Order: sequence, then C-alpha cells, then structure tokens
Amino acid sequence: MKVEFLKKQKNFVEFKILGERHTFSSILKQELLNDESVEFAAYKLEHPMDQDCVFVVRTKDKSALKALEDAGKRLQSELKDLKGAMGKAMK
Repeated sequence: MKVEFLKKQKNFVEFKILGERHTFSSILKQELLNDESVEFAAYKLEHPMDQDCVFVVRTKDKSALKALEDAGKRLQSELKDLKGAMGKAMK
C-alpha cells in the first residue's frame, strides 16, 4: 500500500491511498472515528473509475498523524485476532 501526503498540519492531514478504493478506506475511517480525539475523518473518490482515494482527518487534542498511527495499530491487532480465530475455526 502506498500513501502520498497532500497536506500535513498538526491537527489535519490530507493524503491519498494509491490503488485503494472502499475496502480498506472504509475500515480505516471507522477506526479513526472510534478515537474521541478525531473530529472528522472521511475519504472520497473523485470519479467512479478512480483507483486512489483521498482521505482527510481532523483532530482536537492529538496530532492527526498520531491518530492515524494509533488507528493503524488497533486495526493490525484486530486483524491478528481475526487471523487467529479463523485458524482455530478451520481446524
């Protein structure tokens, strides 16, 4: 996965996830919104044929980059748990 930052400020980031549409973007948006310090998180596709989504994140009392990093760590942990559960279920 490749990420290209378009704007970086303390409480605001705008970035493009290259080659990603709704799958990961939707999960990341929801995880960001679970963080109380995130005021706004959304993504958009400029055109239905686009293969890159543009994401924006605005925070209150935590840096936007830290909120993004924290969300990534939480998702990584959840996916590890899912992998373990799937492995057990398939035995």
